[in-house]
Order: sequence, then C-alpha cells, then structure tokens
Amino acid sequence: MDVTPPARLGRVPLPGGRALGWAEWGPASGTPVVLCPGAGTSRWLGFGAGVVEELGVRLVSFDRPGLGVSDPDPGRTLESWPADVAAAARELGLGDLRVVGFSQGAPFALACAWIARRVAVVSGADEVASCPEALPEGPRELVELTAADPVRAEAVFARLTPTVLWDMIVPGSPAADRAVYEQPAFARAYRRAMEEAFAQGPAGYARDTVLAMGRWPYALEKVPVPVDLWYGELDTSHSPDRGETLTRRIPGARRHLVPGVGGAVLWTHAREIIQTLLGDS
Repeated sequence: MDVTPPARLGRVPLPGGRALGWAEWGPASGTPVVLCPGAGTSRWLGFGAGVVEELGVRLVSFDRPGLGVSDPDPGRTLESWPADVAAAARELGLGDLRVVGFSQGAPFALACAWIARRVAVVSGADEVASCPEALPEGPRELVELTAADPVRAEAVFARLTPTVLWDMIVPGSPAADRAVYEQPAFARAYRRAMEEAFAQGPAGYARDTVLAMGRWPYALEKVPVPVDLWYGELDTSHSPDRGETLTRRIPGARRHLVPGVGGAVLWTHAREIIQTLLGDS
C-alpha cells in the first residue's frame, strides 16, 4: 500500500500546440500501463509501489486537460481524451496500451478502450446519468442539474477546493479505507496530487465532473477489448450496485468484488489488478 514519488516527470507535446503533463513509475522499458487518475487528483498519485518494478510495468499517469500541468482544452469531451492519450503515447514511445481508470477516471479509461489492449476500471464512477433514480437525493440532484444545464453544473463544481474534496472522500470512508488514506505518507501524496490538480484553478476538475456525470458518448455494448471492473464490497459511493449493472453492459466484462475494503482497492489490491491487466484472458 506504499506510494512513492514518480520516477520520471515531464510534459509531452500534442498536435495543435497543447501539452499533457505525465509521471512515470517502473522501468522505462516495461509494459506500458496508462493510469487515468481519480477526481481532482493529478499525475503525482500512482499505485503499485514495488509491484510495477517487480512485474516490469511502465506505469504512466497523465494530467487531463486543465489539471496539474496539462494545458486546458476548451470544450473538451470524453471522446477527445483518447486522441490526447494516443498522441502522447506515440511521443513517449509507448506500445500496446493497457489502461486503468480509478474512480472518476473510469469513463476516461473506458473511452480509451478503442485504442487499448485491455482496460481495468477500479472503484469506477458509474454512468449515473443512466440510473439517477438509484442515487441518494443530493447526488441525484447534481446529475439532474448536469443533464438540464451543464454550464450551470460546471459552475457549481468549480466552487470545490482540494480541502473540500478531501473532506468529502476521507472522513466518511469505511475504516479499512481510512487506514490507507490516513497513513502519513499516503495522505501527503494524496493531498499533493489534489493541490497540483487545482494549480490552474478548479475549471479542469469541474469539466471532468460534468463529463463523468453526463451521458457517456460511446456505446458500452461495443467496447472491443477485455474489461475488468474492481469494486470493494464496502464501497457505497462510486456505483449504486458496485458495478454490477455496468459490468453487464460491457460485453465479456468481469467484475471482481473484493471483501473487506471500499474505494481504496486500487492500493490494497494493486498486484492482483496489474496481473489481471497484463493477462490475455
């Protein structure tokens, strides 16, 4: 469950003049795995410390546009993200991609299924716009606002700060997750990733959230690669049914329900997630 600082950091140019910030862990010659980080976090928070080195994985995390050190992309969509990833991968010399999406990174990872060899969704945000009736009142109202007035919804999300996000995520998490999040080294890394994500202001996070809460513009029933979905049995915040319906919507997808943990499964079960992602079946 340890986290370590990135082994390498940089910015990679994209067609049109923008650039994406990136961070890497593991051997530079390893099998490339792209991480789509969770809500309001940046390239600084990786996972699988020690495991990526042992398994020969080159873990690459990208800041999405407007977060961290990535240039904004006004009007970006979920469909524009795979083009950014593909262009950045070419510049960095990445071959066959495996993609991991954590929490709010899930719809961005699934958008990359058409350029990837395999996808893992970990504690994934569900397509809540397809099932608002299954949500508690507060989240349901935000989903309905996003559908009715995405510009206003984006302005609402832009009021959030890293401190507010931390207070939304950590204190109400199950004890098993807090045992991870509140470890001093992890808490420092998590908070740093949040602070950097908001370095340009809240607009990048707000745009991410509107895209994640709205209708996803790709057909889940046409996802062309193997997908594994990982949820902790104690997770009550990312998906109304811990990914059961989402798994059924993706052909051949497999759900792994992990006992004794909630949303922190990315760090408590990094080895299993990476080994499955590297598999061919």
